[in-house]
Amino acid sequence: MPDTDDNRAYFDELKRRARESRVYSEHQLVGLMLAEILEDEEHKSLYIKLAKEYDSDMLLRLAKDIADRPKVEKRGAYFMKLLHDGKNLDHK
Repeated sequence: MPDTDDNRAYFDELKRRARESRVYSEHQLVGLMLAEILEDEEHKSLYIKLAKEYDSDMLLRLAKDIADRPKVEKRGAYFMKLLHDGKNLDHK
């Protein structure tokens, strides 16, 4: 296949699309929001899974409450501890 401007434009478009986030369902959006609120982008797939299992409003309230606490250094770990301890635990 010859290297034409059309081919380059096509591949550039594919590369651009690959970098864009694709959110297809509510639990994916909530999971990404949790990762952002807790400043824990590394574990966003975990938060997406939690958003699928637990009440989204409860998870977001808990994450925002933790984010408002200035002394909490590891927000994601603290979030998981509170969730695991059963505080504010509402399954879907």
